[in-house]
Amino acid sequence: MSVIKAGLGYSEEHEWAEAAGGGLIKVGITDFAQIQLGDIVFVEFPEVGAELEANQPMGSIESVKTVSDLFSPITGKVTRVNEALLDAPELVNSDPYGDGWIVEVEVDGDAAEVVKGLLSAEQYESFTS
Repeated sequence: MSVIKAGLGYSEEHEWAEAAGGGLIKVGITDFAQIQLGDIVFVEFPEVGAELEANQPMGSIESVKTVSDLFSPITGKVTRVNEALLDAPELVNSDPYGDGWIVEVEVDGDAAEVVKGLLSAEQYESFTS
């Protein structure tokens, strides 16, 4: 069974978002998604400075089984990418809610309010079960 972390916002495309202070939000894929994908071998990021639109592709993630699009759960500007994934993409498998985060995004307004606009942990659990 997959882990669903309380306090995060979730998308129906299996991404999570966490308010990271100020107008910043960290984004990654859920434990459910990484289990479905299998062993991650490559992550393609958007560029720093790229404008993301909610529910639109922002990159891709490749596993030994398949290549899948990554969708942004929020609208904003990429301020940082997790470069550790270039050398160790398997961090997405081992720690999807921690060291396996994918991008940090700056949003207009309060990051916590933006995250609250996504699915709650309970809603995401219902969605995936």
